[in-house]
Amino acid sequence: MNRHAALCCALVGSLAIGFSIPASAQAPNIEKLKQMKVSGTDLNIPPVLQTGPNATAIRENLKRVKLPPGFKIDLYAIVPDARHMAVAPSTNMLFVGTRKTTVWAVTDRNSDGVADEVKAFAPSLKFSVPNGVCWTRDGFLLVIDHNRVLNFPAAEFFYEGPDVAVIEVVPQGKLIPVEEESYNHGARTCRVGKDGLLYITLGQPFNVQPREKLKIFDEWGIGGIVRMNAFDGSKREVYARGIRNSVGLEFNPKDNTLWFTDNQTDGMGDDIPAGEINRATQAGQFFGYPWIQGKTRITEFGYDKDPLPNNVTNPQVYMDAHAADLGLAFYTGNKFPAKYRGGLFSAQHGSWNRTTPIGARIMFTSLKADGTADKTEVFADGWLDAETGLYRGRPVDVAMMKDGSMLISDDFAGAIYRVVYVGEAPPAR
Repeated sequence: MNRHAALCCALVGSLAIGFSIPASAQAPNIEKLKQMKVSGTDLNIPPVLQTGPNATAIRENLKRVKLPPGFKIDLYAIVPDARHMAVAPSTNMLFVGTRKTTVWAVTDRNSDGVADEVKAFAPSLKFSVPNGVCWTRDGFLLVIDHNRVLNFPAAEFFYEGPDVAVIEVVPQGKLIPVEEESYNHGARTCRVGKDGLLYITLGQPFNVQPREKLKIFDEWGIGGIVRMNAFDGSKREVYARGIRNSVGLEFNPKDNTLWFTDNQTDGMGDDIPAGEINRATQAGQFFGYPWIQGKTRITEFGYDKDPLPNNVTNPQVYMDAHAADLGLAFYTGNKFPAKYRGGLFSAQHGSWNRTTPIGARIMFTSLKADGTADKTEVFADGWLDAETGLYRGRPVDVAMMKDGSMLISDDFAGAIYRVVYVGEAPPAR
């Protein structure tokens, strides 16, 4: 605690000068928080109700979810618009991003596997699409807005009030050029690697980017993954290119390769292009877009008439078209059966424009001895009603808890679910 507090003050004091920008260009309170001053925001942060008819209805819907034998799923927390999750390194809590204006702090105070409190994190700040949340190796929480990066020292220890220490890693309007901001594909995701650098996905806003956008997107890493110093934004570089819209990335702890999803081009039919899960083994790799996605050449703007670039890194997994693969995580615990340990779980948000809807499920991909993908199968299914074609939930992200359980976020139901392994089910009599 003392180390965190001292480091927090030192960083905030040193960075406040370097990243001071006009108050008119940002939320008014951020300058106060950077200087450890009080914003005047009400100290009482209202919690989200965790009981009642809504919680009962969600639990009823979970009875439709099919899991492998021995697994159990239940409601962990009511979290409105829940998107990507960051499990705290030192306490029994997590932070949850949204595509709106709130980051949620979710706490299981009595360690019973169900959250006791859900409330807004740092409500004195104004967030804008704070979808991406992740941790540095020493416990600093990073929040990636649509066009800004913030770093919160010791967030899990100082989240109770509305004012929290903050480092402005990338000021508002500097993650991408302001003129390239778009309401489309603006949800960022992030991870910090073993190198200590912050990796961020930057979706390109078009269905297919026009040729005149290729150069500027390539320079900024829009339609790719960028990395930078997690505290001051220095050493920024484009780590990977040729990605349409990744909304999920994760390092494999065994070999430090970076895995990420990529969402498909629309308007080419129900069954193409295939969705992708990719694996980056080094900086500078190119993953094909907009010339190819999945196994399909992109026809818009005549990209299919160009020779296919010869340096394309192919996907590890081809997923069903338009299932909308989003967050993913490797299983690092020891409570699930052996076949799942070290494997990759991923969330499919579900299609929005397919004739027959597909997705809204959790997938599992096992790995070969060399670290590449082996087999992919459905792990959890049932949020999409087969009779009506209506969604009862839309999974966004998966995250592993220290007790070996797995969390699933759902922005449609506004909930987080917890999956545990309780043992093989007894044979039917």
